[in-house]
Amino acid sequence: MNDLVPEIIEALKSRACAKQQIYRNTLATFQNMKTICQALVEDLSNQFKDIDPSVVIDYHDTNEFEFQVKFSGDLLVFTMHSNVVTFPETHILFKSPYIRQDDKRKYFGHIMVYNFMADSVKYNRLDDPGYLMARLLINLENKFYIEGVRPLNFLHPDIEQNDMDDDFIRSFIQSAMLSAIHTDLQAQPFQQIQVIALAQIVANQMVGFGEKVGFKMSLDRDNQ
Repeated sequence: MNDLVPEIIEALKSRACAKQQIYRNTLATFQNMKTICQALVEDLSNQFKDIDPSVVIDYHDTNEFEFQVKFSGDLLVFTMHSNVVTFPETHILFKSPYIRQDDKRKYFGHIMVYNFMADSVKYNRLDDPGYLMARLLINLENKFYIEGVRPLNFLHPDIEQNDMDDDFIRSFIQSAMLSAIHTDLQAQPFQQIQVIALAQIVANQMVGFGEKVGFKMSLDRDNQ
C-alpha cells in the first residue's frame, strides 16, 4: 500500500498554511476595522451633538468577532466568520485572470455587515428581520472583494487592484452607514397584518413593524 503521508504534507502546505495566513489577514483587518470605526463614531458623535443631541451615534464592541454601530434608528452589526471559504467556479470572481493564475487566491476570509432596526434590539423583537448589506472577502495576498448592496458592490470591482488599507476600511464603513440611512423602513400592507396571535402581543413580537426597502443586492443582476 502506498504511503500517503508525503501527499498529505503537500496538501497541507498548499492549502492549510494558506488558509491560516488568510485567517490572520482577516483578523488583522477586522481588528483594524474596530479601531477605525470607533474613531469614526467618536468624530461623528462630536460633530452631531450640536445639531441634534437626541440622535445617538454609538459604538459597541461585542466580542473578538463582532462589533456594532448604532446611529438613530439603524444598527449595523459587523461580524467576522472564523472559517475560510471558496466559491463555485460559476462565481464572478473566477472570471478574473488574477484568481485563475494561482489556486490559493480563490480562498477567502469574510466579514459580514448586517443592518437591523435599532429598536429590534432595544425591545428584544426577535422576529424582526435584518439584512446582509455586504460581505467583505479577503485573500492570501490581502486583496479584497465586496459583495453586497449596489452602492457598496461597485466601489472596487477588480480584485487584483484591491489592496487592503486604512483608507478603504474607513470608506467601507462610511458607505455601509450611508446605505443604511438611505434605505427607508416601509410599512407592510394592511391586509397582511390584520390577523395577529395574542402570544405575539404578550411576547412583544407584533407583526407589521415594517421592512427595509431599497436594498438591491449585486447578485440580483443575474436574475434580471
